[in-house]
Amino acid sequence: MAITTHLDIVSAEKEIFSGVVEMVVATGELGELGIAPGHAPLLAVLKPGEVRVTLPGGQQEVYYISGGMLEVQPFYVTVLADTAERAADLDEAAAIAAKKRAEEAIANKNAEIDYSTAAAELTRAVAQIRAIQKLRKKIK
Repeated sequence: MAITTHLDIVSAEKEIFSGVVEMVVATGELGELGIAPGHAPLLAVLKPGEVRVTLPGGQQEVYYISGGMLEVQPFYVTVLADTAERAADLDEAAAIAAKKRAEEAIANKNAEIDYSTAAAELTRAVAQIRAIQKLRKKIK
């Protein structure tokens, strides 16, 4: 039997995942963080992107978060996300359209736009597309 830790992934709207896992991988401000059972306590800011979860038995699940916080205790991990969704529930067409809109807004020098808002929207859309692509690779 593999050593496991408890994981909760929650957003302001709902709890997305609660259960026992072998490994959690999330994208922090300084890069990817791999959290295994018994990991040293840690608090980290999470960037928009995927959270990969390895369940007992090796099955993997992928979730998308739009940013948030990661709290790690030796046998308990919590992801507090601004928004969170299962990668399987993401709408690829909507993510591609959002990416295109953000790129056009950034490229349009004549428009009065909030550059930081457009850049954040672009980051979220790209992260959603990556989560969808990771899920596809896992399924094939």
